[in-house]
Amino acid sequence: MNKGLRLTETWMHRALWLVAIIFAGFLIGLGGKVIDSLGGLDPAPTAQAMLDPDAAAQYRAEIARASSARVEADRALEQAQHQYEVAQANTRSARATFDNWIATRHATVRPEQDEELIARTRALDGLALAERTALAAVEAQQQARLDAVQAEQKARQEHAAALVPAQEQAEQAARRAELRVFLYRLALTLPLLLLAGWLFKHKRNGTYWPFAWGFILFALFAFFVELVPYLPSYGGYVRYIVGIALTVVCGRYAIRWLQAYLARQKTIEALPEQQRKTGMRYDLVMGRIGKGLCPSCERPTNYKDETLAHCPHCGFQLFDRCPVCTVRKNALTRYCFSCGTPANVSLAD
Repeated sequence: MNKGLRLTETWMHRALWLVAIIFAGFLIGLGGKVIDSLGGLDPAPTAQAMLDPDAAAQYRAEIARASSARVEADRALEQAQHQYEVAQANTRSARATFDNWIATRHATVRPEQDEELIARTRALDGLALAERTALAAVEAQQQARLDAVQAEQKARQEHAAALVPAQEQAEQAARRAELRVFLYRLALTLPLLLLAGWLFKHKRNGTYWPFAWGFILFALFAFFVELVPYLPSYGGYVRYIVGIALTVVCGRYAIRWLQAYLARQKTIEALPEQQRKTGMRYDLVMGRIGKGLCPSCERPTNYKDETLAHCPHCGFQLFDRCPVCTVRKNALTRYCFSCGTPANVSLAD
């Protein structure tokens, strides 16, 4: 916890950060709805849509006719196979009866049964002929089904071959649609980023900073989640180039900021101590001391050393003695912790 802030102020800061996050969450939800609606403005065409309508209708009709013929052939084949199985069963039954009758005749040796033998043999031949006829019907239906299947496969292959150039056209149109949708997203996101940059520069520490930071978080989410993943790839080159460009821009900004910060710190450290205190915020100073840092140069300082009076890095006075009770105290606090005497400290709130 920051030792320079009041307890209520600390918890209020946390509550305001919660407000910023909640505000960003609602903005992200609203932005997501708007972004999702952009995809429906320019839907990507399909290969079927790129195919000539008359040719597509012809292919569909041929496939439908071949499929219908195949279904009818399947039904007819099923019926023929059933009839063939019935004929086989009849033949087997008659042959078994005939074999039993022949065995009985051999046992009795009755010549008057020769005419019946001829009749039974003719009947058995008729059943065998019926079985062969049923088998021929099955083979014919199998051939019809094979023709229907091959016709359907041919129609589908012709349709698939016609879809190859249409698929290429659809992919090109899809890439163009993807680029347009990305431009829509960019047109919506770029102003948000610019406004977020302005808020970060001018309003991040203002009175209404929770809303400023909430909008900044929303803009960052819109950039990294709603825009970057939809950046056209073109084999990965564009994304890598954009990544390099963003890294260079952000890195250059960070380097320039660091150089300006170091130059500013050197200038501040060269000023007299009283001038250095001008502009310092009391809460910030106490926070740095609580972290074991010099409030002026921000370098680590051993505050546990009882002989410490000045920063060993920049010479800034850290401890002095109360003019009333002479107790060693923090030189930057507003009152003596021992006797409560007001100190000559002019730090801003």
